Amino acid sequence: MKYRLTETGAFQTELEYGTLTISGNSELGFRPFQLLVSSIAGCSGSVFKKILEKKKIAYDEIEIDARVERDEKQANKVTKIELQFTVIGQNLDIEQLEKSLHIASKNCSMVQSVKDAITVIEKVQIREN
Repeated sequence: MKYRLTETGAFQTELEYGTLTISGNSELGFRPFQLLVSSIAGCSGSVFKKILEKKKIAYDEIEIDARVERDEKQANKVTKIELQFTVIGQNLDIEQLEKSLHIASKNCSMVQSVKDAITVIEKVQIREN
């Protein structure tokens, strides 16, 4: 991947899906910490979805709520990410979902890439339709 500095001071790269603009200023692009958290949530969510489909666990929707802790004393370093998965559907089994999420965490390349530097906590809950 190749990044170029734009006239606004943001960096851009062209990817298969389109242009990605990155900036410390949220008015000019996605902030780096937002991309970090989004890559972890998106990866974990995608792997979780695949596992549920493989196990033929029916659901209507999945939502992920991400909470981030940062250490201002260490360059605002991300220290902890909590991902709360809400699986929406009918007749869901919380134990099956918890086991599936545990497998997803072990198979998510983004979680595994940061596990020694950032605490990643993943929880699941059910919301009935």
